[in-house]
Amino acid sequence: MSRVCQLTGKRPLVGNRVSHANNKTKMRQLPNLQTKRLWVPELNEFVRVRLSMRALRGISKLGFVAFCQKNDIEIV
Repeated sequence: MSRVCQLTGKRPLVGNRVSHANNKTKMRQLPNLQTKRLWVPELNEFVRVRLSMRALRGISKLGFVAFCQKNDIEIV
């Protein structure tokens, strides 16, 4: 499974780690993804999603459907 947030599309960042001697080595910064089972009252069912914590905080604040509408995410 790829490391991508299903709602926001956050992906790993790629860059260089630079040492004091200016040696450069590739590194990846991974998003903080969590698999969650969310209750969506509007759909009257549980939904299992793999979310970044940023998206999860937004869902906690606004609600699942409102968060999706705000970020132009279509719910099937």
